[in-house]
Amino acid sequence: MAGPTKQPKAPQPAGPPKPPKPKQSGHVPQGPGVRHLRRGPVLAALAAAVLLAGGSSWALYGSDWLRVEKVTTTGTGVLTPEQVLRAAAVPVGAPLATVDTDEIEARLRGRLPRIESVDVVRSWPHGIGLNVTERKPVLLIRKDAKFVEVDASGVRFDTVAKPPAGVPVLELNAGNSPSLRRFDEERLLHEAVGIAGDLPAAVAKETLRIRMTSYDSVELELSRDRTVVWGSSGQGPAKARALTALLKAAPRAGHFDVSAPTAPSVAGS
Repeated sequence: MAGPTKQPKAPQPAGPPKPPKPKQSGHVPQGPGVRHLRRGPVLAALAAAVLLAGGSSWALYGSDWLRVEKVTTTGTGVLTPEQVLRAAAVPVGAPLATVDTDEIEARLRGRLPRIESVDVVRSWPHGIGLNVTERKPVLLIRKDAKFVEVDASGVRFDTVAKPPAGVPVLELNAGNSPSLRRFDEERLLHEAVGIAGDLPAAVAKETLRIRMTSYDSVELELSRDRTVVWGSSGQGPAKARALTALLKAAPRAGHFDVSAPTAPSVAGS
């Protein structure tokens, strides 16, 4: 006969959960004293930064280490370096960091109209460089016994007693031209500048005068008593190519007409 069945033990109720153990590694105690210790390195780093910035400012502006001692020029042709230096008036002895390069550029372009552009650069630790680009005349306008130089933009930038070689003189005589109603003398000047710019270098050197009586009536006078009917300023590159071909094909001719570049003509050969 089977004995009494054993009853399973009832589960014991779990005790209250144990609180987690505080982590020991990386734990920094808090408190006024600790905050004071943290603030010390920060203030020290900040003070070092201030001292470094102050020292840099003093080196740039207050010391004798980084001051302007030398001014150089490049790019001059007609102008002399001495003219550029005088007009620039760079403050020698001033801290290099305080030099106003824009002011120097404006001063140079205002005092020397021959200067088309100038790049003013600091050359550490003691220099200023003036890199000059001069205007080039493409046309001359006679003024009494002198000549006004005109660049490729139509800017009159200087008056000289002796005309530079290879630059044609403009003879503008459009007083009776009906084209003046639409094209005043300033506009005609720009048209003549465009024609001068279209001339090949070899032809430009032999062009003595550009005669303009109206917008579409332009004639070139070349060396050795040769003349060229150019017409208007339109189709300039095509006219230049046609003239170059005619000059090679008929080197002894005295008269050329490229006003219609697709049908040029030559005479007096």
